[in-house]
Amino acid sequence: MQTVVITGGTDGLGKGLALHYLRQGARVLAVGSTPAKGEALLAQAATVSAVGRAVFLQADLTSVAAARDLVATIESTCSSVDKLVLCAQRYRLFGSRTVTREGFEHSFALAYLSRYVLSHGLRKALESAPQPVIMNVATPGVPLGRVHWDDLQLARRYSGFKATLQSFRANDLLGVAFAAQYADTSIRYVGYNPGVVSTGMPDHLPQPLRALTKASLTLFAASVTKAVTPMACLLDEPPVERFTAYRATRQLPSKGLAFDQASALRLHHLTRDLINAV
Repeated sequence: MQTVVITGGTDGLGKGLALHYLRQGARVLAVGSTPAKGEALLAQAATVSAVGRAVFLQADLTSVAAARDLVATIESTCSSVDKLVLCAQRYRLFGSRTVTREGFEHSFALAYLSRYVLSHGLRKALESAPQPVIMNVATPGVPLGRVHWDDLQLARRYSGFKATLQSFRANDLLGVAFAAQYADTSIRYVGYNPGVVSTGMPDHLPQPLRALTKASLTLFAASVTKAVTPMACLLDEPPVERFTAYRATRQLPSKGLAFDQASALRLHHLTRDLINAV
């Protein structure tokens, strides 16, 4: 039986993938921060005869310590992990800068640091599986945002848009660095951009932007069910290269500034130093 770990697994694309793999007979560990959503997923699992194979793990992934605890929990209960899907994200496009209790800017912590900790922390469990793959769901191929090397926590000139876009660009580099660090690994690392998908993302936006965004998604976005199909294909038959990036079904050239290996390794070392100080 395959084991699939999904952060953000009780909402949107993460939940769609969780239900897909439960229907396929896999054991799914869905990570989320809201117990009610976890209970709702378990109830849906019961309707697809997946009782006992669906597990909800509550975790605050804005915390490095909590992400490390999550790694320990998974390792203690799973002999191997076949697929790790990183979807956890909460957009904070508006409002003032928020810092976690460990001192990290919120978007950097949730959307990037948690993925770094889980990718590296679960490496051995993944390498114990026959065809392991990590899928980092972000926005490769979108030429917006940059890593602010002199101010990773955006203590100066903060904006929610700047922080969100930095987390996306950091995740592009995370995949590149992972592949470079573990040249002999059997893990395939896929940076994945699903395009515009109709999820609960607008719920975190203020009005009237929330209503406008929901209306736009209704008109132009793909459904979760439709968006999950190409994701599952890549997860089930990952590319031969250690790192690849995709926008839906189209493989992107893994060259240029977005995937620069020197920048990726620079960020890797900076990140390692940051979390080791926690």
